[in-house]
Amino acid sequence: MNRGEPIIVAENIRKSFGEVEVLRGIDLVIPSGQITSIVGASGAGKTTLLQILGTLLAPDSGELRIQGVPVATLKGKALAAFRNAHIGFIFQFHRLLPEFNALENVLLPAWVAGRDDRTTRDRAERLLRDLGLGDRLTHAPAALSGGEQQRVAAARALMNEPGVILADEPTGNLDSGNATALFDLFKELRDREGATFAVVTHNADLAHAGDQIVHIQDGRILQPA
Repeated sequence: MNRGEPIIVAENIRKSFGEVEVLRGIDLVIPSGQITSIVGASGAGKTTLLQILGTLLAPDSGELRIQGVPVATLKGKALAAFRNAHIGFIFQFHRLLPEFNALENVLLPAWVAGRDDRTTRDRAERLLRDLGLGDRLTHAPAALSGGEQQRVAAARALMNEPGVILADEPTGNLDSGNATALFDLFKELRDREGATFAVVTHNADLAHAGDQIVHIQDGRILQPA
C-alpha cells in the first residue's frame, strides 16, 4: 500500500453503552504511512473509537474497512486471525508477559500465527536491536526500565508487520524524556518501515508531531474551522 492511501476507513460509526451514546456518527480515514493523533477530553470517546478501529469492540452501526476488508464480514477465529495479522497494539501499560523475556514477548504475535522459524526469530532480534535493546534480549520485563518496556511493546506490535499500529496513551506512564523518545521512535518507524500509527494522546506537543490530528468532542469529530 502506498503512503497516504487509506488503510482504515470508518463511516458513520456509532456506539452506545446503555443509555449513553459514546460515538455519534464518526467518519474517519487513517492514511497509510502516517501518524494520526487522536485527541480530546476524557470521556470524549477516544479509547472506544480506538477499540473499534482495532476490532476489539463492534460498533452498533456504521461500516469499518481495514485494508479494504469490511470488518463486519469477519467473525470469531477469522476476525482474531485478521486482527493478529494486520493490527498491532501499544497500550499505556505495556502488558508484557512477566514469565517471558523481552525476545519471547516480541515473538508472541508470530507464535500465535504459527511461526517460529529462524527468519522469524531473526526479525524479532533485529527489531529489538534497532530499538536499542540488543543487550536486553533475555531480560525479564521486571529487569527493564519503563522506557525499555514500552520499546519492547513497540517491537511486539511490529512483529507481524501489521498494516496499522494503534496506540492508546502509550506515553501516559512515561516521563517527558521517554515520552518524546517513544514518539521519535514512531516517526523513525514511519519513515524507515512505512509504519502507520493511530495514537490516542493527551500530550499536545506529541500530538502536533504527527501527520494529522483528529479532535473528538462528545463522540463526534470536530471539523477544522
